[in-house]
Amino acid sequence: MDLKLKTISKSGIAEAIAKAELYRYLNEPEEAESICRDILAADPKHMLGLRTLGLAITDQFTGGPSDRYAEVEKIFQGLTDPYEHRYYTGLLCERRVKAQLRAGRAPYTLLPLLEKALECFAEAEKISHPGNDDAILRWNRCVRLLQSQPDFETEEIASFEAHDSPPA
Repeated sequence: MDLKLKTISKSGIAEAIAKAELYRYLNEPEEAESICRDILAADPKHMLGLRTLGLAITDQFTGGPSDRYAEVEKIFQGLTDPYEHRYYTGLLCERRVKAQLRAGRAPYTLLPLLEKALECFAEAEKISHPGNDDAILRWNRCVRLLQSQPDFETEEIASFEAHDSPPA
């Protein structure tokens, strides 16, 4: 048996997107990712396919080294709409922070990444369409996350004097 991947028809992309979204809702991101890869094989520049693929991958984040952060960053860089590029980059940063918090990483080490998410959401808000408050909703979630964990404050680091030297 010849085990080659088959290409879906372009006319089947809308239905495939619906299935990918359903699998994401059912918490089966690997299934959604597979479908998105089929969509992008048929239409490599399909923006909704790219967005959904990136989200399906972030749904799989565990906070470990196997998280495919760079892959999703590259996917979201391929979004041609400036708003979507900024919004989804912010979402990527936010999801990475939350995954790493669940994995036990110290909150203060994640502050720069959460600040990047806030920056992306602020930029997206400036160029969003009237009535689209998604960037505001994400901004507020990040602020609430910061407020809920006082450990996001920078850990006190011992200061050194100019005459200090490393131990011999």
